Amino acid sequence: MHLTSVHVDPIVSEFVILSAIIIVAGFVLRLFNQPSIVTYIIVGVVVGPLGLGLINDEILITNLGSLGLVLLLFFIGMEIHLPDLIANWRISVIGTLIQVCISIVFIWLLGYYFNWKINQVVMFGFVTSISSTAVIIKLLQDRDELNTKAGQNVLGILLAQDVLIVPMLIILGYLGGETPSSSEVIKQIIGGIIIVGIIAYIIKNKEIKLPFRVKIYKDHETQVFVAFTLCFGFSVLTAYLELSAALGAFVAGIIISSTRSTKWVHDSLSAFKVMFVALFFVSVGMLINLNFIKENLLTIGTLVVFVFLINSFINYIVMRIFKVDKKTSLYAAALLSQVGEFSFILGSIGYKAGIIEDYAYQIIISTIALTLLLSPSWISMIRKAIKVE
Repeated sequence: MHLTSVHVDPIVSEFVILSAIIIVAGFVLRLFNQPSIVTYIIVGVVVGPLGLGLINDEILITNLGSLGLVLLLFFIGMEIHLPDLIANWRISVIGTLIQVCISIVFIWLLGYYFNWKINQVVMFGFVTSISSTAVIIKLLQDRDELNTKAGQNVLGILLAQDVLIVPMLIILGYLGGETPSSSEVIKQIIGGIIIVGIIAYIIKNKEIKLPFRVKIYKDHETQVFVAFTLCFGFSVLTAYLELSAALGAFVAGIIISSTRSTKWVHDSLSAFKVMFVALFFVSVGMLINLNFIKENLLTIGTLVVFVFLINSFINYIVMRIFKVDKKTSLYAAALLSQVGEFSFILGSIGYKAGIIEDYAYQIIISTIALTLLLSPSWISMIRKAIKVE
């Protein structure tokens, strides 16, 4: 009698190892009151190809992690109160434009000293002006602050930044010698019209009724597939229309909220969100090259401090321009102080377009990843200093 050997898929083994390390690291870091975001990023550093090399399929983790960002925006869309968000449009739209322009001015002053070219100044300005949707929303959710004044102001700016990613990518393409095709521009215009139309319809009618909703409410398995289809269907649509996939998921969340169906959708996708959001931050940790950081510690450390201080200052000024009180402005500014995940894309586009070389690209990647890792600690420090309840 021959025993048949059972082949274990290496991907399954890697996920088991990853989950076990997250559990252990989570227990240890909780003793130091560190949020789960820090745990995931540190685990990414340890298990990734630049660490112990326990996880080698970096592309798979990154792709699955991108689903986490989509799910995160989908859940946020379900939780927000649309009229309040619309009422805040001045801070969201005008405030974000002011923030980006001031960031570019600061980078231009810095670039003048280092003799940077104008395309490098613009690219670095774009990179530093984008904050992390994933980090900020996760922290606001964990602290139940999403619907506070600071939370709503920050959320509006984050969404405006996500929309601005599209023209930023186009501008970087021009600066690198590439121009978008007319079909891409047409798609983006169509996408913008669709999103505005959906939001206008919801504001006017208050509620959307799902077809076959009675049957959906009675079948949990169907609920899972309906929720998945709505979330990722809209993200695929907006990605096809050359817009952010996460933005499409956010709009899908708003639609679900208007159908009064948030409970069963939340129950269906909550576990997926936890897993994929964790993988997103693990993928960020995998980008951190400890040897490169060690060799360039002074440069990267200076840039990280510069980013936190300058971004906090700029966002504080923006909030004060719109008459937000000092305490809320300081807290919102701290929340927006890090460099966001979409800046990885901007840096990559700049690198591929020849705007920056390999060394500068590695510096950007390291700086972004470290601001994401250290951001919760920076926010907690500011939060305690101004005594946020």
